[in-house]
Amino acid sequence: MNDNAMIEVVNLTKRYAGHTAVSDISFTVQRGEIVGLLGPNGAGKSTTMRILACFLPASAGTVRVSGCDVFNESREVRRRIGFMPENNPLYPDMRVREYLKFRARLKGLTRRRSRERVDVVMEQCGLTDVNKRIIGQLSKGYRQRVGLADALVHEPDLIILDEPTAGLDPHQIRSVRQLIKGLAQSHTVLVSTHILPEAEMTCSRVLIMYEGRILAADSPENLQKIMASNSQIIAEIAAPVAELEECWLQIPEVEQFNVTAAEGEFNRCALTPRNGEDLRARIFLLAKERGWLVRELTRSRHSLEDIYLQVTKPNEEE
Repeated sequence: MNDNAMIEVVNLTKRYAGHTAVSDISFTVQRGEIVGLLGPNGAGKSTTMRILACFLPASAGTVRVSGCDVFNESREVRRRIGFMPENNPLYPDMRVREYLKFRARLKGLTRRRSRERVDVVMEQCGLTDVNKRIIGQLSKGYRQRVGLADALVHEPDLIILDEPTAGLDPHQIRSVRQLIKGLAQSHTVLVSTHILPEAEMTCSRVLIMYEGRILAADSPENLQKIMASNSQIIAEIAAPVAELEECWLQIPEVEQFNVTAAEGEFNRCALTPRNGEDLRARIFLLAKERGWLVRELTRSRHSLEDIYLQVTKPNEEE
């Protein structure tokens, strides 16, 4: 057992009648990480989270949270986690402050401690100004914040957030994203999303799920490196097309190229290097030797969307 692991999942499977929602997955989340479960609807993200949160039993496999088995020690696991499901089950007739105090007491906090923690999480989640408002009258963004405050109120070690930005506008998404990133200072966070830029901006590591399986698990930066063999180098150079094409033909490391006209005397060269080699320094020196003016010299960066499409493509073709 890994002492620094917050979540340990080994060979987890969940079957419903005639359908396997999660198929023999294994992964580990270390303390202090923000890990994203990334995948489309139906990939198995919510099922995995509900098993971790002790809401669903598994069909096979083992799951431990902070060293406790979710099946045999579920009460202890529940104390250590804060869970916000996708459809946030709030009490719409209660006021924000009374709801959070009610939830804190349900989670075992004393009256005094519940008052202290409610003040802290309302400040943390930007709810102080609406603390006396009825929850049902709040916007979707504020209701999401109430759900986050509920998940945080008992100071859990692990925060599990299922699609926390679903249905929010760009300003609300940004504020929730900043809040999630701030949680990593004192909590471990597991967050599911099907919004690719969201995972890229928020998570230190992503698990790409598809049809109940984990197809890739790494940091966005390392996944970028894996994809680097398909990257292009873009160079905008003030030189005649014929001279540029002749130049690229003479460099064996350039597998293929495309030269198109840009503004003015510049031409845009899209170069695909062999084995993902970075040729920028060589191109710069070559242009300097020939007296060519260079306006742009960049290496294309794959987005998480590119990576996702690449790792799920074999499955889609079957």
